[in-house]
Amino acid sequence: MSTALVIGAGVGGIGAAARLARAGYQVTVLEKNARPGGRTAMLEKDGFRFDTGPTLFLMPETFAETFTALGERMEDHLDLIRIDPTYRVHFHDSTSINLTSDLIDMRKQMDAIEPGSFDGLLRYLSEGYRHYYISLDRFVGRNFRSLLEYFSPANLPLLIQLKALQKHYPNVSRYFRDPRLRAAFTFQNMYLGLSPYDALATYSLLQFTEMAEGVWFPRGGIYQVVEKLTAIAEGLGVQFMYNAPVSEIMVDGQRATGVKLTDGVQMQADVVIANADLPYAYSKLLPKNGTAPRLAKKKYTSSAFMFYWGVKGGQIKEFLHHNVFLSDHDYYRSFVRIFDELTLPDEPSFYICAPTRTDPTFAPPDHDNLMALVPTGHINDKSPQQWEALRQKARNAVFERLARLGVRDLESRIISETTIMPPDYENVLNLAKGSAFGLSHNFTQVGYLRPHNRHPRYGNLYFVGASTHPGTGVPLVLLSARLVIERVLKEQPAPSRTMVAAPQGA
Repeated sequence: MSTALVIGAGVGGIGAAARLARAGYQVTVLEKNARPGGRTAMLEKDGFRFDTGPTLFLMPETFAETFTALGERMEDHLDLIRIDPTYRVHFHDSTSINLTSDLIDMRKQMDAIEPGSFDGLLRYLSEGYRHYYISLDRFVGRNFRSLLEYFSPANLPLLIQLKALQKHYPNVSRYFRDPRLRAAFTFQNMYLGLSPYDALATYSLLQFTEMAEGVWFPRGGIYQVVEKLTAIAEGLGVQFMYNAPVSEIMVDGQRATGVKLTDGVQMQADVVIANADLPYAYSKLLPKNGTAPRLAKKKYTSSAFMFYWGVKGGQIKEFLHHNVFLSDHDYYRSFVRIFDELTLPDEPSFYICAPTRTDPTFAPPDHDNLMALVPTGHINDKSPQQWEALRQKARNAVFERLARLGVRDLESRIISETTIMPPDYENVLNLAKGSAFGLSHNFTQVGYLRPHNRHPRYGNLYFVGASTHPGTGVPLVLLSARLVIERVLKEQPAPSRTMVAAPQGA
């Protein structure tokens, strides 16, 4: 039986391992931490439970395809609840809008902000529909073998249709005049750790998928995805080894032969798949060949301060499940501070997730569970930031903004608190520069121009995850797992490829 080693039990690593096992491989996953998930993790503390990674379940058909490929049905494993309104967006002038798929309600809300703007929304969503399906069918959901294939005569017109050379914020400004609406339909770029002033106009697809396909929440939290896929993988024969950090990918000639663990143990395999962050794999696990310095010069996504608060005294009535607070200061300037100056904006925008609105089990009775995400710049190697001072500034900024909303006693009600900062992303998750979302998605870092999912020299070494094709976010990482296994099964000899049936109830 052919063997495979997967470095890292993130969502991409788990998905890749399970697909390989179902195709007949003997698979072992090596995870440096004590439990699976990577960025998609779970924190349990003082009776509270927090998703410490993604909190939005988008593109459900991508998840469903993964379960189907493993011989399962998603609905047998995940109890999905649609969140609508998807979130409440608070503007600097104390106005707000509830983004919802109820178009009658959207028309009333938008006309109150900018009369006649609802027509712009319909045209914008129509564009997002085109961008979404063209991207999935022709660019995101396939492997490219050459630059000529990527920029083929058939694809070039599609790149124009996708507005791949235009920026998102100026494009949105064609549909809305009011700066509040322009902000409300561009801040979603931060899901990918991008500035709307640098993100491709293609990403109008984000607002389409939210309003058309919906924002969902698996009962029990996003970490349910990790637990269910891990259980399915184990049922298919995948072995998971935890607290097993890898120190080196061993190579010989043009092949990867296996890995060495930090305790000196060596493991051999026919195929190696690195779910460690791709820049980390090149800089720390592989022989030096000049790639790591080149990767270090590429654009990286933002980082974040993540505050996890267990709160006494019941639910705070001002919050929906998802809440966005946009900056009082110049919208453009706030992104300059994050992406160019690599620091915290003077008055930062932030996001608050309050999952007990949907699933009360996230907190003890008569308590609340809040996660606050404050975007900030990634680690500046040339001029290191003072992270503790910035953490306190971010924390105070959240309390001060919420006080204007009428939530004046939050700080005194917090009985449990955990913070994750950029250095934690670097040290715990091996994310280069503490960038929470990996490599950026500017035009020269997407598609075939993004780091490839197979090593250019070692023909049996593959990469899966946010910093390779197609990109960041759980749905794209699951696509990454599908694409890389398609390559493995096509390119690698595997005498035993008998499909393995998943056991009932896995």
